[in-house]
Amino acid sequence: MPTTGIVKYHVKLKFEVDGLVEKADIIGAIFGQTEGLLGPEMNLNELQKVSKVGRIEVNVETRGNMARGDALIPMSTDISTAALIAAAIESIDKVGPFPAKFGLVGIDDIRAIKKKVIVDRAKKIVQDWATRTISEGDEMLKDVYDASKPGKLTSFGKAQLACGTGVFDSTWIILVEGRADVVNLLRAGFDNAIAIEGARIDESVTKLTEGKRVVAFLDGDRAGDLILKELHGVVKIDKVLRAPPGKEVEECTPLEISEILKDAFSSEVPSIQQPPLYPPHQPSHHQQQQHHYERRNYRREREPQDDYRAPHTRQQEALQSAQPSKEALGEDSAEILSAIRDVFPQINETLEAVVLDGSMNTLLKVPVSEVIKRLNSAEGGKLLVIDGIVTQRLVDAADKAGIEYIVGHRMTDLKKPADIRIRTFDDIGISN
Repeated sequence: MPTTGIVKYHVKLKFEVDGLVEKADIIGAIFGQTEGLLGPEMNLNELQKVSKVGRIEVNVETRGNMARGDALIPMSTDISTAALIAAAIESIDKVGPFPAKFGLVGIDDIRAIKKKVIVDRAKKIVQDWATRTISEGDEMLKDVYDASKPGKLTSFGKAQLACGTGVFDSTWIILVEGRADVVNLLRAGFDNAIAIEGARIDESVTKLTEGKRVVAFLDGDRAGDLILKELHGVVKIDKVLRAPPGKEVEECTPLEISEILKDAFSSEVPSIQQPPLYPPHQPSHHQQQQHHYERRNYRREREPQDDYRAPHTRQQEALQSAQPSKEALGEDSAEILSAIRDVFPQINETLEAVVLDGSMNTLLKVPVSEVIKRLNSAEGGKLLVIDGIVTQRLVDAADKAGIEYIVGHRMTDLKKPADIRIRTFDDIGISN
């Protein structure tokens, strides 16, 4: 059929001839014996010229003196014309000198067949797309679910040091004292911690920390101070963080751990040997009983009383100088101290900050993350109470806002303005 024609119907016929004939004989009979039956415009030759009829396909099979087969005529006419042509071919009773019989098998609507093929293909495309989309959705849900699960506990090196799975590919390593500390950090979402397990630092820790930034996160007691000294001799430490005084890392809540560690990972930390956030102190008898066996042995072997009273470094002295003395606390008014004690239960472990005016009325209560940019809106604010760390950036912002008194859980090494008083809750006699 010419390329300009569009096939709409397939006229299918079968035939029987009482004699031996060939394909050309069948085609000749179809064209010759239908010519003129339906008028000149219905002649198959004319219809082929105008691309209404395509090339007729014939299959012949001979058995004995009989010939049987089928014929297929592609047509692009309307259904009425196709039916007339089929009826005309059925009227053929001879092929050459031999009697013959033609019959219609059926007329196939090619457009309907094509529509079915298109619909079936469209269904397959939609099914493939839906399957892929569901799979992608499942993968995204799995990624989100995996992110919410605590990391896994594993071990490292010949000494089988307890650690989180993140220590192998993280750019930061958190050094803690024992296995329980690692487990507690996993609960808080930090999987890049490794336990040094005692005072003697295994050489595998040194190899693991090579080329990485290192945070030492130690207990807030005297034994933590001694372990820190040992660490400084074998590992390059970028940041030193401590649990609250008298408290071990394994005893901290996930919120406390996140609060302590967030500053270490929020920005690039210069490689300096920072002193402990809290000055060393003598543990109580009850706290001494809770220390690990290795820590007690270490204390017996290497903690002479004279060492405990040895002078601190310049940085430690600078940090201690920022702590208020008992005389300084005596300067604080009873009204301020009372207001702080009233506010503390409202914000403790909420990561919020409160600004009070000179009459100790609340002017502003905001999340800690927004306090610096919101301070200017608290006109008349005098007292800032924060469930977090008092940093130099916070002090500078408070000074510009006219704040005269700041209280937080702890403070960094500050160069505070002379007209701002800075205290910790411990200074005031408030503890968690």
